[in-house]
Amino acid sequence: MDYQNFINGEWVGAKNGQRLESYEPATGEVIGTVPLSQAEDVDAAVAAAKAAYKEWRLVPAPARGEMLFTVAELLKRRKEEISQFLSREMGKVIAEARGDVQEAIDMAYYMGGEGRRLFGKVAPSELRHKASWAQRDPIGVAGLITPWNFPVAIPAWKMFPALVAGNTVVFKPAEDTPILAALLMEVMQEAGIPDGVVNMVTGDGPNAGNAIVEHPDVKVISFTGSAAVGRIVAAKGGKLLKKVSLELGGKNAVIVMDDANLDLVLDATIWGAFGTTGQRCTATSRVITTAGIRDELSERLVARAKQLRLGHGADPETDVGPLINQEALDKVVSYEQVAQEQGARLLLGGERAEIGGGFFYQPTIYDNVGATSRLAQEEIFGPVLSIIEADDVVDAIEKANSIEYGLSCAIFTQDVNRAFHAIRDLETGLCYVNHSTIGAEISLPFGGMKGTGNGGREAAWTALDTFTEWKSVYVDWSGTLQRAQIDNR
Repeated sequence: MDYQNFINGEWVGAKNGQRLESYEPATGEVIGTVPLSQAEDVDAAVAAAKAAYKEWRLVPAPARGEMLFTVAELLKRRKEEISQFLSREMGKVIAEARGDVQEAIDMAYYMGGEGRRLFGKVAPSELRHKASWAQRDPIGVAGLITPWNFPVAIPAWKMFPALVAGNTVVFKPAEDTPILAALLMEVMQEAGIPDGVVNMVTGDGPNAGNAIVEHPDVKVISFTGSAAVGRIVAAKGGKLLKKVSLELGGKNAVIVMDDANLDLVLDATIWGAFGTTGQRCTATSRVITTAGIRDELSERLVARAKQLRLGHGADPETDVGPLINQEALDKVVSYEQVAQEQGARLLLGGERAEIGGGFFYQPTIYDNVGATSRLAQEEIFGPVLSIIEADDVVDAIEKANSIEYGLSCAIFTQDVNRAFHAIRDLETGLCYVNHSTIGAEISLPFGGMKGTGNGGREAAWTALDTFTEWKSVYVDWSGTLQRAQIDNR
């Protein structure tokens, strides 16, 4: 499968003619190519988006929303086709792949509805015969840079609120899943989105991605990826006074109290740790538990994880698919030495799995992990779970908070007081009670605290904050000059 960039409603190659290969992580085989774009290709995409913005911003918001309803219907029609390919290009098990596409469908419907709910705020004026309100205005060209782990859902999370708010888009997908991005562009084109309103350039971060961040006509940047790259994006965007929204890493914990329902803990933790092969920013990577149930919980986690079946994501019998590429596999393997050096005890796994030519790693569980060790502090982004002991709920919360990230956390307890203690004191943007660390819904804000981002939120109504500016409007119909902020009393 060979695809091109999508610029101004046309499929075009990179100006230098170079191509980027996309690999199937379960086999290591090449499944297609896309352009290896450079700054000159980004220039063309931004120029198209800038020109289209003049008219798109004037399309009534309800009409923009109705186009997103069409996008939703087309995605529904192609859901199985795109899901099957998602299992190939990204490696997710098919049930998760369908969920990825369904999130995009849900977001299209949700943001389509926002076309009739781009609400402003009306405030009473302090003067007679004067009206005052605030309204949302679009910003201009939005640069969207997305990761490979949710190759359909995350572009939808960014693109659809940007569009319904009246912005135009230049979109760069991850190098590992560019063909899925092209399939999404096919849907946008079929839905009748006007030429130039949505543009896609494929390529790597240092060239295509950096060109988007630094382009003077790109007014807002939305980036999801690693904390290291996020800091670079923030620094460059800040220097250019761009609006920048960052969604970065996580090192998420489940806190398990003595009174927890252990059957529920097992279901939630196995799913949170090994679903998507641990390749979620919300994945469960730490279990913080009390001494009274630590041994039983550890034994039962190992027994359950042993039952997980590794294989190709398209096989409905598969529980855990491959890691995305060789670099990701090498990173996870490197933590075997880290664990040994820092005194962790290996309970399960701890080595790659030889399945075909794919990038597979065994579900891995470590015990005796120190709360300040590298194993407990660093985002591994693979199927690795660490068990940490805590004295009580206060100590567990302190250890859960003792990392640079603040995305997601869960507590398992039957005690409502402990639950509300955790809700109040956990330093995370997502907080679950008796549930896994994964499973956010689009109707509430998504994002984190501390090193997880720069304070923005995706999904729900808060996504519009990234892609709009507030304009305050005053209409004086008194016929005289009335002076606010002057002592008239």
